[in-house]
Amino acid sequence: MNAVKTGESDKLISHRIRKPTKTDGANIWKLIKSIRTLDLNSTYSYLMLCEFYPETCAVAEEDQQIIGFVSAFRPPSSRDTIFVWQVAVHESYRGKGLGRKLLQELLKRKGCENIHNLEATISPSNLPSQSLFKGLAKHLNCSCNITECFSEDLFPEPGHEAEQMYRIGPF
Repeated sequence: MNAVKTGESDKLISHRIRKPTKTDGANIWKLIKSIRTLDLNSTYSYLMLCEFYPETCAVAEEDQQIIGFVSAFRPPSSRDTIFVWQVAVHESYRGKGLGRKLLQELLKRKGCENIHNLEATISPSNLPSQSLFKGLAKHLNCSCNITECFSEDLFPEPGHEAEQMYRIGPF
């Protein structure tokens, strides 16, 4: 168990970070839906991530409720890199370092052996995610390079922002 001190009081929040199982898929979907700022994928995609990629995904739970989730995978063309697809933290747990703890736990796993770089795409208006990944780079004492990745015109729905690639490493 980890303890996170809240900003509102001295009460400690205890949580557990673990590998997801397929029974978590629906609750992960509900968490991401409640956040409203992340792209909501199908329930099936979360079931698949939990079933087939548990070594590169992580769930944070408190009192048997999912309060955080990280999905990631190792791109076949770049075996020393982990690509983080989504980082989701329940609204009431934001700003307490849970996102970074999920990423750090992920990087310690056997499924991340020989990983020297971490990548993620982030939209220009997503300042919390930018801060999370820049902070992780600082914590890992390595660089964070930002390049263009997916332009707005690649997305079929109007109003979807471009996505920039954040590359942290080598670590």
